[in-house]
Amino acid sequence: MAEHKANDQAVLVIGGGIAGIQTSLDLAETGITVHLVEREPTIGGHMAMFDKTFPTLDCSACILTPKMTTVGSHPNINLMTYSEVENIQGGPGAYEVTVRRKAAFVDHDKCTGCGLCMEKCPYRTLSEFDQGLAKRKAIYMPFPQAVPNKPVIDAKRCAWFKPPKKPGGKRRCGVCVKVCEPGAIDFEQKARTEKYKVSAVVVTTGFQAMDPSLIPQLGYGKYPEVYSALEFERLNNAAGPTGGAVQTKDGRSPKSVAILHCTGSRDENYHRYCSRVCCMYALKYAHLIKEKVEGCQVFNFYIDMRCFGKGYEEFYKRLQHEGVKFIRGKAAQVWSGEHFKHLVAPDMLPEELSDEQLVVIAEDTLMGDMVRVPVDMVVLTPAFESRADSGDVAQLLGLARNEDGFFIEKSEKFSPVSTGNNGIFIAGGCSGPKDIPDTVAQGSAAASKVLSFLESAEAKSA
Repeated sequence: MAEHKANDQAVLVIGGGIAGIQTSLDLAETGITVHLVEREPTIGGHMAMFDKTFPTLDCSACILTPKMTTVGSHPNINLMTYSEVENIQGGPGAYEVTVRRKAAFVDHDKCTGCGLCMEKCPYRTLSEFDQGLAKRKAIYMPFPQAVPNKPVIDAKRCAWFKPPKKPGGKRRCGVCVKVCEPGAIDFEQKARTEKYKVSAVVVTTGFQAMDPSLIPQLGYGKYPEVYSALEFERLNNAAGPTGGAVQTKDGRSPKSVAILHCTGSRDENYHRYCSRVCCMYALKYAHLIKEKVEGCQVFNFYIDMRCFGKGYEEFYKRLQHEGVKFIRGKAAQVWSGEHFKHLVAPDMLPEELSDEQLVVIAEDTLMGDMVRVPVDMVVLTPAFESRADSGDVAQLLGLARNEDGFFIEKSEKFSPVSTGNNGIFIAGGCSGPKDIPDTVAQGSAAASKVLSFLESAEAKSA
């Protein structure tokens, strides 16, 4: 167990998404020591998965990667990826934090990041970063621009950790050991704990997307051409499984795509709240499909459009001029063409419906009529949820949560990044659904509040 010296001007940031990155950079630039803890092997969060950002269609990696790199090299930031906060004791101005560093089985001090071990590893599994649409190696980095740019070994997938086929036999693999010239592979590495003393804590643990299979009538997990939003993000990304090509799983360019808004949001059966960003990223998807797939018809099924931010309404108007079709009505069901042919009379079937296509059924509330739209691909926009472990984080830090599981601010209007516990602050999606600009703004606001707190009498007397 490593014991670190007390630092009166140190802050713990929990979560390495864009909110945690912004908070850490703002604090570090003032000379504050920041201990940034991220449970994944890299920082970047959800934003690292995106191709473009709305409404300007800026390259997500072009914006995020420089910030990630700065975090990784900043002298005032102690970056701890593949780690989790295990315990926090003390009070405002004088917290003692225990961080558990998971075993990566790679000595990152020795590793040069050459990638030869990943290239030669013979074992593959589905990539979590690519939402299961591609495979990664047992020793891996989530994506090429990961920070730190060093691999970790997935012990559940690595053959070295499986028992020999015969008692007393040899291990099944060890290729990475043989090809690693610096000798960075360390199968004996153990998880370890480190203790830090900090004056304040910022929680930027983010959100998770709802599992669309919980709405079985929309066909997710049943029909291969029904995609979640993050899956579609990876399809669009130039570094994704298809090299940025929008195509079906059998390699075809779709002739028609339906984008279904409010998948689990504004729904009494799932989440009553609006997830705020779904309308805009659905519009972004529609634009990208039109841009990448010539002649493709795009249908947006919506309840109503909520384009609330700077340049958002203008982007909506742009999509109307690009020929995207908008149907005001929440999709009720998605069927395969093969199944749908057995459900309705022949005269009610859409023209030229193939067995491989999907049929989206909805009520067009403007026309007052049911519509049945055949498409080659369906994209869902799942609700933003509080993370599954937010209850554990709340208990660890003594934070309050609302009925939806998001952390509660001291005052939503006047203290949106403060909590009921002085010395503990929140920013980003952990307190509710937000877009990237609002998340970045909250990250900077949290840093500002921390600086004010560090100058307070409460912090100085601790």
